[in-house]
Amino acid sequence: MVQPDSKIKKELQELRKEIEEHNRRYYLDDSPILSDEEYDRLFDRLLEIETQFPEFVTEDSPSQRVGTTPSEKFAQSPHRIPMLSLQKVTTFEEFKDFHRRVTEGITTIDSFDYFAEPKLDGLAVELIYKDGLFVEGSTRGDGKIGENITANLKTIRSIPLRLSPATSKAYPLLEIRGEVIMLRSAFTKLNRSLIEQGLQPLANPRNGAAGSLRQLDPKITASRPLLFYAYGISDFDLNGLDKQSKVIELFKKEQFLTNDLTLLTADIQKIAKHFEKLDQMRPDLDYDIDGMVIKVDKFKQQQQLGQISRSPRWAIAWKFAAEEAETIVEDVDFSVGRTGVITPVAKLKPIKVGGVVVSNASLHNEDEINDFDLRIGDRVVIRRAGDVIPDIVAVAEDNRPPKSARVKYPNTCPSCGDKIVRSDGDSAYRCNNIQCPAQLEGRLFHFASKGGFDIDGLGIKLARQLIEHKIVTSPADLFSLTKEQLIPLERMGDKKAEKLLNAIANSRKTELPKALYAFGIIGVGETASLILAQKFGSLSKIALADIEELEVINGIGPIIAKNIRTFFDDITNQEMILKMRYAGVDFPKYVETKIEKKESSIYGKTFVITGTLSKPRSYFKELIERLGGITTSNVTKKTDYLLCGENPGSKKEKAEKLSISILGEENFTKMIEQN
Repeated sequence: MVQPDSKIKKELQELRKEIEEHNRRYYLDDSPILSDEEYDRLFDRLLEIETQFPEFVTEDSPSQRVGTTPSEKFAQSPHRIPMLSLQKVTTFEEFKDFHRRVTEGITTIDSFDYFAEPKLDGLAVELIYKDGLFVEGSTRGDGKIGENITANLKTIRSIPLRLSPATSKAYPLLEIRGEVIMLRSAFTKLNRSLIEQGLQPLANPRNGAAGSLRQLDPKITASRPLLFYAYGISDFDLNGLDKQSKVIELFKKEQFLTNDLTLLTADIQKIAKHFEKLDQMRPDLDYDIDGMVIKVDKFKQQQQLGQISRSPRWAIAWKFAAEEAETIVEDVDFSVGRTGVITPVAKLKPIKVGGVVVSNASLHNEDEINDFDLRIGDRVVIRRAGDVIPDIVAVAEDNRPPKSARVKYPNTCPSCGDKIVRSDGDSAYRCNNIQCPAQLEGRLFHFASKGGFDIDGLGIKLARQLIEHKIVTSPADLFSLTKEQLIPLERMGDKKAEKLLNAIANSRKTELPKALYAFGIIGVGETASLILAQKFGSLSKIALADIEELEVINGIGPIIAKNIRTFFDDITNQEMILKMRYAGVDFPKYVETKIEKKESSIYGKTFVITGTLSKPRSYFKELIERLGGITTSNVTKKTDYLLCGENPGSKKEKAEKLSISILGEENFTKMIEQN
């Protein structure tokens, strides 16, 4: 007779297997077959059983990925075999010198191959598997000792918690090394969400990955879109694993993510061409790379070559043209955003980085300043990625001027002088004075933005003048502006004033989601505004909704619900909305209009846009989404069309391999016209 415990164990085993299979499909293959609701039902059932029968919880259960109790600090974790850093080269001539040293250093008559792969720009970590079970994970640290971040690494779903029986038996101890990264598309989405919540955005994908992994609370790490890419092992002498290329094959077999842009060759000219190819592809990749790693493929030959100090002789990092540079910190300014967040910005001695002269660098928050122990006059390394403001990535403390002054956070708001505060769990200081001029300036600009009331001509400089001259003390004052008030302002002529007043008049008839977004409620961005409009249908109903009613809405939650309630309970905001109504602003009820499939051949189709087109990508994105289409960043099996401009890069190659329809701008325009 089958015992109840046996039935429970069997159901748990089947649930765990099924959930991990769906994790693999979602996070590794990008081909999910379950809806989020169906997946949640499986996971909820797993948690229900494990809560009732805690004795049956295993270390490799998917439930162990959701995060554990926060740590007070990370414990040290020594590496059994050091994680070496790589020497770098920047030219083909320097790479040829490396090749010459390798040729001279291999003492046998055997030929040798190089294994080349992109150098991912993330955080290097080591995973330790004992008898196939993931038992410990750590950062690289100084190469000899890292930080134990096992609980955080377990939350990353692309890391298998258990290896296959065959691999577990063959390698009772397997130390796997790789890079934790955040995709650019995921980074952008996460930052949009943080901004909508009134939180400080992350600096760049690399800092996002590193910061997320070093959270003391694993639940925060679990909420971040992190991926682990495996690229090596620690041992040279594991049976059957005698080459780097074979290690990559094992990783693929064990469902680890690995990079596909690799090359195995003995020809250094092919290595150089592969480097050029990666450099050209770099702008279109969905992850950051800063060069190419080249390793001697055979482990026996790696051992012959050995190492110097903390770097191997058998590998090199061929770096792309520098997007980093050294300069001097001349000062630190503190700015105030529309939500009251105080942001430090380093004022730099101007320097050219990545083809652009920069004089500012983001410092993000007080913790970052303290981590760097930053001083005025410090020589710092800055990094610029894309078109964003550069970040300080290192401080040259050895060259620090004597008696240099440490940068300190102000106690009061730089704009209004009120005391600033930092709440528990928040990395930023805030000014809570709603009449703070800097906040009002930011709110006014946000209110008039395209996503809000869309008042053409009201930029940040004009917003500043309106506040400085005390013409506007609330966004509601915009609707009672007169030409007489505007004409005296700098660069404001008769025609420009008329044009602005016409834009304000036209904005009186708006849409409910746009009005909600314009209010600048912390956490309520364009997405949350649309959700609220769809749920309640009118501004009055949203204003009267209680927290319990708001927080259960998918996409809102308790924090945003509290912010909404706080906004509508504030007497100043109530007066602003009432004043807007008296000025003729119409807050219409929301009526959802949907495009039926029969009306649009684009409805439900997924597009990826790449290359240089005649107009900004946002223009084409808006056309697609207006007709019910979907736009994504990456070409996958689920992509229906690739809209392709000049210099398309790797996305076109991938689309061709997957037999995805490729549209030029002319054909795309015809498709739009037909719809």
